[in-house]
Amino acid sequence: MSDPRNVAHAKKVTQEKHHHQAKAKPEKRRKSPDAVQNQPVETTPANMEAAKTEQKPGDLEKSLAVLSKLKDLEFHSRANIETLAELSLTIEEELKQREFAEAIGALYSAQDAFHSKVAAFIETYQMKCDSLK
Repeated sequence: MSDPRNVAHAKKVTQEKHHHQAKAKPEKRRKSPDAVQNQPVETTPANMEAAKTEQKPGDLEKSLAVLSKLKDLEFHSRANIETLAELSLTIEEELKQREFAEAIGALYSAQDAFHSKVAAFIETYQMKCDSLK
């Protein structure tokens, strides 16, 4: 396996890179909840059907951005599973702290279930993105 210091350094560099990119992007101002509530809402069946069939010009780009973030989430989830496996081995085999084996096993199972759900959702969302193209 790779040296944990290298992994930690790579993670820190990636986080700093994301942080600097986030600073470079201009912030979008959100409307206050009062402003949204005071606007009239049209809910005619014709408008609802038109909204379902018509796609806005930026929908594909936004959907692809969401898909990219989901894939990033899935990547980090996989990394968490690997880290939990390493910690489990360390706790059980090297430190002989068997009283914590069940707890770390539960964490591993929860992370694995999360990863499976994210992966399935990515497949479904990928099909949606493909249909927007």
